[in-house]
Order: sequence, then C-alpha cells, then structure tokens
Amino acid sequence: MTPNEGRPFLRSDARHLSDRELRRGYRALFHGVHVHRQVPVGDLEMAKAALMVAEPGSYVSHHTAARLLGAIVPDHPDVHVTSRRQRVKGAGLAGHRSKAGQRVVQWGAIRMTSPVQTFLDLAHYLPLVDLVVLGDSLVRRRRTTPEQLVSATRDHRGPYSRLARQAAALVRTGVDSPMETRLRLLIVLAGLPEPEVDHRVHDEDGTLLRRYDLAYLPHRLIIEYDGRQHAESDAQWLTDIGRDELLDDERIRRLVVVSRDLYSTPAATLARITKAMRAAGMTVPALRDEWRRHFPSRPGDLAVPA
Repeated sequence: MTPNEGRPFLRSDARHLSDRELRRGYRALFHGVHVHRQVPVGDLEMAKAALMVAEPGSYVSHHTAARLLGAIVPDHPDVHVTSRRQRVKGAGLAGHRSKAGQRVVQWGAIRMTSPVQTFLDLAHYLPLVDLVVLGDSLVRRRRTTPEQLVSATRDHRGPYSRLARQAAALVRTGVDSPMETRLRLLIVLAGLPEPEVDHRVHDEDGTLLRRYDLAYLPHRLIIEYDGRQHAESDAQWLTDIGRDELLDDERIRRLVVVSRDLYSTPAATLARITKAMRAAGMTVPALRDEWRRHFPSRPGDLAVPA
C-alpha cells in the first residue's frame, strides 16, 4: 500500500501521484492531507492528519483528546488542535491557542493534553452533567482519579473554573456508565442524600456475586439504571430474575430507572425516588431546584411532591 504504508500524507510529499490517481485511490482527510481509501480512519488517524497541517509543537486537545483517551464526551464534528502562535484553520478543524501551564503528554505517536488538562479545557464547552460524565469515564479508564481532578481544579483560575471545581467534586470511582452518572446527579442536584456508588457483594472466597449501581444499603434500597440491552438479552434477563429473587429474600427494594425517566420525566422520577426513600425509613429533605437546570422536563411530567 502506498504511499507511506497507509498512513496519512501531505499532497506535497506525493507529487508522483497524478490528480486522477489521488482522486481514485485516496481520500482527503483535510485540505492537502490524504490517506489510501483502504485504510480505516478513526480518531487516531484524524488526529495524526490534523497535526500535519498545524505548526510544529501543536497538539490535539478538547473533544479529540478525550476520545483518544477512551473517555465519554459529546460528539463534535471537528478535530481539535492547540497551537502556540497560529491557530490551525480549515474545514473539519477546530483551532485553539495554547496557554501557559497547559499539561501536554506524549500519547503513542501523538502529542495531546493530559487527562486532567483535557477535563479543565472541556469545562469551557460542556455543561455540568456532561463534564461529570467525562470525569467519571476518565476515572473508569484509569486515566486519572477524583482526587487528582479536585486538586487540579482547586488551583485553577479563569473562566469556568468554578464549574470545573463543582464537576470535579462530583466525580466518583466505580461508575459503570454515563447514564448511571446522570441518574446519580439527578438525585444529588435535587438535594437528596448521595447514594453509595458501585457497592459489590462477594462470597467468602472473594468471588463477586453482584454489584449495585447506587445503593442505600443501611435502608435496604438500591436504585439502578437499566438500558435497553437488558430487555433484549435473554441471558441478562435470566440473571436479573435470579438477582431480584435474592433481593426479595434479603428484603432489599430495587428501584429501576430507564432512559425516558431521565430525559423526559425527571420530575416523576424524583417523585418515585423520594417515595421509595420514605418507604425505606429515610429522612427526605425538601428538594432543591438545581436539578431543573440540568434535567428539563417534557410536557406531561408530574410535579414533584413537596
């Protein structure tokens, strides 16, 4: 496979190819940067290609860095590149100017912002819930820890530094999915007691028996998010039946939340949660309104009881 054995290359470095050969056998990633049509193009290839049209010393950042780290971040159509002097320009590119003190690491063949720096940079772009989802996913991939994020944001100054500190304080270890993060934040931002995350039950030999997403075990209440895959998997369905029977034996209440409960009817969901808490003997404080800023209701959502 030519040229450059399937790697992105500059048009100026492949003058032996005619324009016709270039159009038929290669695809343009950015203006002046091509790759063979048979080469699978993912985030890494796009990042390499973007750096080829940026000034020396540039590095990928923001959404692109998060995706390369395996973290969860909202989709963005452009590749983000940070440069010292001249911002990269062109279709499919988002250019940024570097700032003093930015933490940059070598990630394989790519220079990019560190996990902590990526979190700080994206505080300028993401709302609170998405930023906590990002932080939880960085921790899950073992790119950083909640303590490191809190420490970095404590000394962080400038626009959105307060948001970064608030989000870092809400990042937890052991979060299994972004929807689990959203469910926990709905509870916490409403002013309800924060549940324990990722409670694990083992047998005497240390074998994991079951895991609870969000738990108030002193009150025998657990709250879990169930995605559609649970209903579509026979194996998961049978596992859930067996686990529910164990919960019944131990008199543990399992409250299940699905996607529409968070995106369409968060008020009704909070009503269900507070009802379950009271039934479990928990003290339920008056709800705060902060959750409404992050979990808008759709028409028909039930009001939260006082």
